[in-house]
Amino acid sequence: MSLLKLEKLKAFSGRNGPLLFIIMDGVGIGKAYEGNAVYLAKTPNLDRLVGSRLYCQLQAHGLAVGLPTDNDMGNSEVGHNTLGAGRVFEQGASLVNRAIETGRIFDTDVWDRIVQRGRQNGTVHFIGLLSDGNVHSHIEHLYRLIDKCAELKLKRVRVHALLDGRDVGERSALDYIVPAEKRLREISDVKGLDYCIASGGGRMKVTMDRYNADWDIVKRGWDAHVLGKARHFHSAEEAVKTYYKDDPDITDQYMDAFVIVDPDGRPKGPIVDGDAVIDFNFRGDRAIEVSRAFTEESLAEFDRGPLPDIFFAGMMEYDGDTHVPPDFLVRPPDIDRTVSEYLCAEKVRSFAISETQKFGHVTYFWNGNRSGYIDETLEKYVEIPSDRIMFDKAPKMKAEEIKESAIEMLKSEAFRFGRLNFANGDMVGHTGVMEAAIIAMETVDRCVGELLVVIEALNGIAVVTADHGNSDEMFTIDRNGKREVKTAHTLNPVPFAIYDPAYNGEYEMADLERPALSNVAATLLNLLGYEKVEDYDPSLIKMGSR
Repeated sequence: MSLLKLEKLKAFSGRNGPLLFIIMDGVGIGKAYEGNAVYLAKTPNLDRLVGSRLYCQLQAHGLAVGLPTDNDMGNSEVGHNTLGAGRVFEQGASLVNRAIETGRIFDTDVWDRIVQRGRQNGTVHFIGLLSDGNVHSHIEHLYRLIDKCAELKLKRVRVHALLDGRDVGERSALDYIVPAEKRLREISDVKGLDYCIASGGGRMKVTMDRYNADWDIVKRGWDAHVLGKARHFHSAEEAVKTYYKDDPDITDQYMDAFVIVDPDGRPKGPIVDGDAVIDFNFRGDRAIEVSRAFTEESLAEFDRGPLPDIFFAGMMEYDGDTHVPPDFLVRPPDIDRTVSEYLCAEKVRSFAISETQKFGHVTYFWNGNRSGYIDETLEKYVEIPSDRIMFDKAPKMKAEEIKESAIEMLKSEAFRFGRLNFANGDMVGHTGVMEAAIIAMETVDRCVGELLVVIEALNGIAVVTADHGNSDEMFTIDRNGKREVKTAHTLNPVPFAIYDPAYNGEYEMADLERPALSNVAATLLNLLGYEKVEDYDPSLIKMGSR
């Protein structure tokens, strides 16, 4: 880090006060219709920023954030990676696609060890999100791995299917479960193998916790996947249909755990000694805790019982600092020289704040998939514990607490730069509840407004943007006028605004062909009085001629 250096701008040295970077998670700019909570909410502060001369819209999906195509919606992981890195890196789905297409994924010691377990009478287990949402996983990746197991005549494969209902339709589980079970049956019948779904559950109830928010979620997964303890069914299709019948309002992401049993009532796929386990999710945040559960000899978070002698691998390394998991199939992007590394090299003091649900995004993902501080003597990270309830029940979430913590840090005058994330637009948007999303948006807008008042008093600058859209499309309307709840992210651009009360024409918005999240880092450096790093994407502003 000592080799990194920033050059100061000649024409602009920043303001005397701090620079505050506000990320309104899940707030896109969509069409004005009755399904757009951002549009319907009363947001006078956002409206004022959108109407200012220091405003533009940013691409936050697809190629602009390193995803395979522009049909791929952005997400918080790649969004914060890109914001912090200042340039575009090929991301999870693209990396896995390429590794599978070239066959490199199967030409590794890790894959060889998996195959060895399968050939020594062990079962190969796949755990992950069963959908084509392409945010945490893609079902085609799973199919390609299973097909390779069948080609190698590995006798037993079990799938532990986590249901999505968040990055895809909220009750679309059968669209994935039914063809998956059919495919596994056909492999078993044609090749004389034993392949099936063994357990599962909704992603917000089973296995996929993140940021240590609720380890009971991981425990439910452990009980189902490893111990075979959950409600019993004879197929995953039966499980989903039964849960739908039991509760007509249930959505896939909140479905309880289930275990598939044979005709005698015995679980068909508990994970036992001699097995291999692959987490086929490529995104890190919701795969770290379950990876720890399978790989750490001592785990304080819950009682696993005897740890089975298994070989565990992730699709990718989910944490580059703590090296979780130790074994993985595809290398994640090597994101170096993030904007915070440069600021630490220049001894710029900074802070990062969010609640648990997005804390890792303003730290881990922002810092290039590295946990922990870059320089603890210069940085302060504040995590505010999230509520452990469905977010439509408390749509204000922890926005007030985040705002108050930021105000305290700003007024301390100890920090030149701060960043924060308001999770409401994304987490409440994922619930599909319009009334809650409107409250969420109005809460965030009010908090942003109060922060702008403080920034003005301190003679600072605020930059306001988002990492992707979500609450801007709460439902879609088909050609027959029927509404369908939408809980996934959107392909819409996001707002970008600079609030600079002392602005006197020192700079202006640059005329970029396709401004995107990757242009933000250079912009932040400019507003702090530094030149952009040479290979960062161009700044969204250019210095004025006065």
